[in-house]
Amino acid sequence: MTEFVDGWILGHTLGEGAYGEVKLVINKTTREAVAMKMIDLVKHPDARLSVRKETVIHRMLSNPNIIQYFGQRSELTMEYIFLEYASGGELFDRIEPDVGMPTWEAQKYFKQLISAVEYLHGRGVAHRDLKPENLLLDENDNLKVTDFGLATIYRLQGKERCLDKRCGTLPYVAPEVLTRPYHAEPADIWSCGIVLVALLAGELPWDQSSAECPEYVAWREGKYASLTPWKKLKDSSLALIGRILVHLPSSRYTITDIKQHPWFLKKLQKVDGLAGRDQIDGFDLKRMHYDHQDLKRLCLSQPELPGMENINYQRINFVERPAFCFSQPAHMEDLLLSSQLHATQHTQSTQNNFQKLVRRMTRFFVKTECEMTLKKLINCLKRQSYAYKINDFGIITVSTVDRRKMPLVFKVNIVEMDGKILVDFRLSKGCGLEFKRRFVKIKSNLDDIVLKGPVM
Repeated sequence: MTEFVDGWILGHTLGEGAYGEVKLVINKTTREAVAMKMIDLVKHPDARLSVRKETVIHRMLSNPNIIQYFGQRSELTMEYIFLEYASGGELFDRIEPDVGMPTWEAQKYFKQLISAVEYLHGRGVAHRDLKPENLLLDENDNLKVTDFGLATIYRLQGKERCLDKRCGTLPYVAPEVLTRPYHAEPADIWSCGIVLVALLAGELPWDQSSAECPEYVAWREGKYASLTPWKKLKDSSLALIGRILVHLPSSRYTITDIKQHPWFLKKLQKVDGLAGRDQIDGFDLKRMHYDHQDLKRLCLSQPELPGMENINYQRINFVERPAFCFSQPAHMEDLLLSSQLHATQHTQSTQNNFQKLVRRMTRFFVKTECEMTLKKLINCLKRQSYAYKINDFGIITVSTVDRRKMPLVFKVNIVEMDGKILVDFRLSKGCGLEFKRRFVKIKSNLDDIVLKGPVM
């Protein structure tokens, strides 16, 4: 970690985007953390205008359910955007593939999403890429809309214009966006409806909302009752979704209509969530209090080894690792400089509030040591014909395509902490639901080494 500007430390990579990385930046004195979006203008010379538009729009916004914009810095070859750091992770990580999440939880997030979109539309702003991957959670588990790279102003001084740019992520895009021109508000509302389906059913209803897609045609013709995901949904939620996902924008529910619907108004009881919300394979994380001196850490962005056919496991360093950071670190104590950590880990506690990390469901403990875990994991990836690379610290970058032939990239990290080995998966690029499906399959194939049962 290096000093970015006076008093601020450049931390770890939080994620990757179309134009560059998002990194953590920490104030040395206050330990305040912000997310810094970095845009490489050498690799993407056309990005400067997009960045200018994004920042102009984002600085207009101030809402509890929208990531806060802090500022921008321009250099000759780089653009930097400073944003609120959402320590709760990504919404898609709460969605179990093909299952979804408890109804009360889906309703909570959907209400917060509608609140954010209502605010945006009140400001004359269309987001145009609403999906779970662009919805983050703060430390209090509140939804935050992020990524305004495709946002635009469609109403100014009371005058509204139609939009004609075909943009967004196909499974979430409204049918009129594919034909153009289109009105901004119904298109965003359609995307909210698809997000609700994903929350409740753990899958997307179609690849795209066009006549070429048989699943969408079945929906339009009312021949969907026996099909998934619709047969998973209760009548009340399905009734609301049916009024949102209406092909004709003029007949589609407005936000006012949504807020008056019985399912939206009903106060759903909070019940115990899916198995795994407070546990990782039976480990009651609320009972686990890590206050030890040997928390091993690793970095997500080390150089990768060129050849993977004959891996030299002795070359991989499982001991001397740089500072470890999950995609959203759980506690500011985890943001110690790597040099400081190594020097002090035998003299003072690194106190890790580990129970907060249960929000990440894409991880599990194993019975095997680091080297054997890595070998078994690589064998599993080979059996499933995944392309992968591995770096000097045993971090694997996996590349594949999803069912829609779109790129899917994720990283696997083997973490040793307090004598226990944790295998942690993190999405880098692609559909969150597809990533979770791959995770579930890999975990199933490693069932013989997955550690189950309560701790102590």
